[in-house]
Formats: sequence, C-alpha cells, structure tokens
Amino acid sequence: MIPELGQFALVLAALVALAQSTVPLVGAARGNSRWMSLGASAAILQCALIVLGFLVLAYEHIVSDFTVENVVQNSFAAMPLLYKITGVWGNHEGSMLLWVMILSFYGMLIAVFGNNLPRGLKARVLAVQGMIGLGFLVFILATSDPFARIIDPPVDGEGLNPLLQDPGLAFHPPFLYLGYVGFSVAFSFAVAALIEGRVDPAWARWVRPWTLAAWSALTLGVAMGSWWAYYTLGWGGWWGWDPVENASLMPWLAGTALLHSAIVVEKRDALKSWTILLAILTFSLSLIGTFLVRSGLTTSVHSFALDPARGIFVLGLLVAATGGALTLYAIRAPSLKMGGLFQPISREGGLILNNLLLTTMCATVFIGTLYPMFLNALTGRTVSVGPPFFNATFLPLAVPLVAAVGVGPLLAWKRGDLLGALGRLKFAGAAAFVVALAVYYLHNGGPVLAIPALIGAVWLVGSSITEVAERVKLGQVPLSHSAARAAALPRSAWGTALAHAGLGVMIAGMTGTALWTQERIQAMAPGDTVELAGYQVRLDGVGPVKGPNYDAQRASFTVTDSGKLVAVLRPERRIVHPQEQAVTNIGIRTNFFADIYAVIGEPDPARPGAYVTRLYDHPLVPWIWVGAVIMVLGGIVSLTDRRLRVGAPSRRSIGLTDAALTAE
Repeated sequence: MIPELGQFALVLAALVALAQSTVPLVGAARGNSRWMSLGASAAILQCALIVLGFLVLAYEHIVSDFTVENVVQNSFAAMPLLYKITGVWGNHEGSMLLWVMILSFYGMLIAVFGNNLPRGLKARVLAVQGMIGLGFLVFILATSDPFARIIDPPVDGEGLNPLLQDPGLAFHPPFLYLGYVGFSVAFSFAVAALIEGRVDPAWARWVRPWTLAAWSALTLGVAMGSWWAYYTLGWGGWWGWDPVENASLMPWLAGTALLHSAIVVEKRDALKSWTILLAILTFSLSLIGTFLVRSGLTTSVHSFALDPARGIFVLGLLVAATGGALTLYAIRAPSLKMGGLFQPISREGGLILNNLLLTTMCATVFIGTLYPMFLNALTGRTVSVGPPFFNATFLPLAVPLVAAVGVGPLLAWKRGDLLGALGRLKFAGAAAFVVALAVYYLHNGGPVLAIPALIGAVWLVGSSITEVAERVKLGQVPLSHSAARAAALPRSAWGTALAHAGLGVMIAGMTGTALWTQERIQAMAPGDTVELAGYQVRLDGVGPVKGPNYDAQRASFTVTDSGKLVAVLRPERRIVHPQEQAVTNIGIRTNFFADIYAVIGEPDPARPGAYVTRLYDHPLVPWIWVGAVIMVLGGIVSLTDRRLRVGAPSRRSIGLTDAALTAE
C-alpha cells in the first residue's frame, strides 16, 4: 500500500495545483483577498504532497521493493545505498518527480517569503506556478507513473545505468534542476507583470534574487556535470558540445543575460520589455532541455530516450507555456513605457552589449543543437554539428564579451567615460600583457590562440580586483579608511567581482586544457614506460579486483620525474552487474596546476599480456572547476545582500491600470 500512498499524494497534488492555478487568478482580477490568499496555502500544501510522493519513491528504492516497476528497472539488492538513492532520479519517472518537487518547493518559498509582494502580484505569480505544476503532474500521472506495479515481481532488479553509479550523479541532477526549475519563478513574475500591465524597479528587485539563486544552482549543476564527464567517461575531455550538454548551457546563457538586464530595470527603469522577454525565453529554454532529454531525438549518456510519446507531451507543455506567454507579451509589451534614457557609452550600454552577445551566443548554440534534428525530421537527411561549428561561431563572440565584462562595471550610469575606465584598468592591462609575453616565451610563440585567451582571463581577474579597489579607494585614502569602505561595500558588489573573476579563472583553465593537453594512446605491458609531458609513466601491473556490484581489472601506473616519485595511479576497467556493462574508472593525480590522467582499456589482441592505455596531461584543467566554484560563491554572496532580503522599493503604476489592485 505504500506505493499507492505516493500515487494518491500526486493525484491530490494535481487537484491542489488546479485550485492554485485558477482561484487566486480570479481573485486577483476581482480584488477578492480571500481567493488571492488561497494561492499561498495551496502552494504549501502542493509542496507537502509532492514531497510525500518523492519520499515514498525513495523509500521503495532503499528497501528494494521489486513490486514497483521503477525500482526493478533502476536498482538491485546488492547495489550500494548511495546508488539506490541516486536511482530515484537516475531515470525518467523519478527525475520528473524530482523536477516537479523542486518546482513546488519554489512555489512554497514564494508563499512563505513573499509577504512583501503586493497581494495581486503574489496571487498571479503563484497561479502561474500552479499552472506549470499542474501540467507536469498530469504528465507524470498520465505517461510516467513512478509507482506502477509489476504483477509478477522478479527476485532482483535490473540495476541502475552503470554510468550513473557515481557519487557525482547523486548531486548533479538536483542542482541542475534547481537551476532549470528556478527560472520558472522569473517566468511566473514576467507573466504576472504582463497580466497586470506594469513593470518597474520594484518588480526587478523582486525578480533578481530568484533569478540569482537559479543561476547559481545551474552554474554549479553544469560544472558538476562537466566534472562527472571528465572523470567518469574516460575520454579525457570535460565538454563535448553534446546536445544535452548544450541544453543546459542555453538557459545558463539566457539566465546570465536576464540577471544583467534586471539590474538595468532596477537601477534605471529601462529595458523592461526586453527583460520580460528574457524571463520567458530563459524558462522556455529550460523546457526545451527537458524535451530534448525525453524526446528520443538525441543520443547521449544524459538522455532518457525511452518513449517518444513522452517527448510529444513535454513538447505540448512547452508550446502551451511559451506560446501562451509570448502571446500575452505581444499584447501587453507595447504598453510598457521605455523608462530612463542613457548614452551608448554608459553602464547601461555595457549591459546591453552584454545582453546582445549572450543572446547571440545562446542563439548559436540553439541553432547548432536543433538544426540537425529539424533537418532530419523534414528531409530525412542526417548531418553532424559538432565542436568545429561551435568553436568557429561561439568562441569569437566570447572575445568582445570578455572585454565588455571587464570595462562595464567601471562605467558610470547614464553617461560614462570609456577612456577614463580604460585608464583605471591600466594595471589589469599590464598584467595581461606580462602574461602574454610569458606564454609566448615559455611556449615558443604558440599556440597562437593561447595568448589572447589568457589575456582575456587575466583581464577579467584584474578588472574585478580593480573594480573593488576603486570602490574602496585603495591607495587613495588611508588603509583604515579603505578597510572601512570595504566592510560597508554592498555584498552584491563583492559577489559581482567574484563571479567575474571566477569566469576569468575558468577561461584560463579551458585554455590550458584545450591548447596544451598531451595525449598518449598505446598498448602497454607490465614494465613498459611512456614519456608524458616530461614525466615517465610505467605500467607496473594489472590485476583482478572485486567490488560490491562489479568485477574489475585494476592497473597500477607509477609516475616519476627524473627518477623522483610523483604519483601512483590505479585506473580500473569494470564490468558492472547485472548489466554486464563495461565502464572505466580513471586514475588521476591532480594539483592546482595540472592533472595526470590514466585509463586502462581492453587487452591488446596483437600483443599478449598488453593492454590499451590512454594517458593525458591536462595543464590548468582544475581551474575550470575552481573558477566555477568562485562564480557560485559570488552568486551566494550577492544573495546575502541586505537589499535583496528586505522589502523592495514601493511600486509605481506603469502602463495599463489594474482596477483590482487599485481597489486594494
């Protein structure tokens, strides 16, 4: 009866979502306070019911209840507890339940912490959240029941996909969904604002923390996914422009643009129509990612291509949500006033350039990802769009973006002085020039692309330090005064500087591993030695190892530098039960500046006793994830800014008049 309890909870949650999506909306239109207040109660109750359903599914996985089809397909009795828990969302049904649970969690947070919102706006936001939740709950109940029973249960289960049996996958999907679904709040605020016909600085102040939280979570989720691909798949890379990887990158790019444009709305009461559109498109791109994973159109280790009918259902939800919001936008957007005026060379102008470049980059990824699918659907032709296309179209757009990110924060609002801002960045420019000369000298002039890439990385870090130094007047006033100014500096300023510096660190890491990686692929027998980036790597031996749910061949590599021991690496080639699927478990020695990376493959049929091995040296690759953590830290620091935790400024009526709110 326990699985039926979870299923019943989801049915009740769908009914509550139906009430949440209608009653508060009607109440806001009529000015009925009681009907509007129902939205908060419904959001809290819906969240409680979905959490109950999720906990029931988790319990069924933990106790290995093989009367439940989802447990049979994604678990087995001997699997470690961590992977039993991971198996809850390591499949289509469970991941959708996690998706809708996080959606309801955001709705609950709005209900509990949105007391500073006007009643009408809060009711409409919760109603839109309820509509999204209702659509996905119906999707789960109609096509993706996680509690479906098996008439004749097996003795054991089929097991979780071996590639997902990794600690990183215990955290990657939840953070990714916190980002994906978090943008639903910005979407709901945008739709609610269009219904009211008003967008102003107060609205932007309310939207920013939700967008920032979603952006931070998505940044961490994407970084964790790239780290998992790097150390689990054994191919030596961290990003392959996989369609599902791109599906997570697109809302991140659009969300970054949204975050910056909302600042202009808050500070200068400008870019209101554009910001509303970005809020709609960002969540729509999140839905597109959900569609790609479940449509069967992509082949990826990340996808759940089980039933194309499910993809059609998600496509229907995507069309309904995006189409409805864009239709409302087309009707209401012309009535939104332009707001404050500014010169092209200004902080606002820099943020607009930032938005144009980010959205163009997003469009490039969108076209490169979806064009092959559309072409195949319309003509039956199959084309491949891979790294060469994205490197040729995406990376050139990143160059002016990096330059603008460095200069923009030093420009004044409304009218800026570009030469003055560049003059204040002289130390950042000098540091970048010194690094360029050092790279040229140490690497004999090449590769050529490394020089501008590292100039951009140092430029971002240096400009971030310069921005903070300018704000605290470092070197212009006594040090004690600078310290006092630093303590009083808004946390959002610290967060912005950290995020921009983190991006610079990431770019340095990407550059190092992309341009200076050394790779050796060969057959090695015990005792063989290979030179790699100045190191000597010797295969000492290969022997059998038995794990809790796998059998493996474990190799032992000794890495030395001129006879001095550097590391001992022990990669494995595992056969995971019960799927009998081969997976790699790499050996890695990492420090702050580089990784040495070893993979053991199959026996070499041409040489008895030898194994195919792959050895890599990845300079600066740890900086990719160090930079991502710094960016997330910047987002968290910004979220603690008092201005984002206390009430927003009072609203001014802009655009269409809302009789219901006037009546309040």
